[in-house]
Amino acid sequence: MSKFQMDAGWLRFHPAPSKPAFALPPGAVDAHCHVFGPGDVFPYAPERKYTPCDAPKEKLWDLRDHLGFSRNVIVQATCHGADNRALVDALAHSNGRARGVATVKRSVTDEELQALHAAGVRGARFNFVKRLVDALPRDALSEIAARIAPLGWHTVIYFEAQELPELYDFFADLPGTVVVDHMGRPDVTKPVGGPEFGLFLRLMREHPDFWSKVSCPERLSKTGPDGYDDVVPFARTLVETFPDRVLWGTDWPHPNMTSHMPDDGKLVDYVPKIAPTAELQRKLLVDNPMRLYWPEEA
Repeated sequence: MSKFQMDAGWLRFHPAPSKPAFALPPGAVDAHCHVFGPGDVFPYAPERKYTPCDAPKEKLWDLRDHLGFSRNVIVQATCHGADNRALVDALAHSNGRARGVATVKRSVTDEELQALHAAGVRGARFNFVKRLVDALPRDALSEIAARIAPLGWHTVIYFEAQELPELYDFFADLPGTVVVDHMGRPDVTKPVGGPEFGLFLRLMREHPDFWSKVSCPERLSKTGPDGYDDVVPFARTLVETFPDRVLWGTDWPHPNMTSHMPDDGKLVDYVPKIAPTAELQRKLLVDNPMRLYWPEEA
């Protein structure tokens, strides 16, 4: 038995996701997903704030093929800290069908960055969700963003909507392409035209190097898994306003979920609600992620 036990009360990923009714366009990319462990091979970080279930690369490939995706972008999560070995191993066994977003510390060497790049990493992630980190990584982000620019990497930032006012100016000054996880986690009980989400729209509008993932309705919805309709106006606004700067992913294996575990097939069926035309669907699922992660093929 593994020495790493998933946190009590948390749910494992769906054991048998449905086949989506929505047919993904050819070449679709799941642009936000994770691999966890297995912990006996790739240990979880001592400083982690949570322990997930093991979710190895083989399970991710099975899900990719079942849902109809062609490629994955695997994002390093905080439970592995800056130990990117599980991520790099998955990339090495993807047959070129996966790219990665790593977590790196200020102490990372140029040689280590080059090795990550050779493995398929194309971005670095910084977490500003206060319940998941001991300290906000402002200084590290400013320094590392400059160092990864020559590699053509982008930065990924994860924060919650109520924190954006104090972070707005700092984020706005970041160099290069910046990708925001999960729409900046808006409070979907507030109006899509209100000041809170309006500030995020302003960030996107005034800074054309900013992109947004329109993923994770299961984390944002207050009405539950029956369509996540309360999240749709927020994601659809971003897709229709910034069609060339949006990404979508499953977030498999959905760590930290306690109320329900989403059916990944139903999550795919959510896509036409937020991207209602074939053109928007292709931009969201194919053109945009290919341009960002496989520019040599785009």
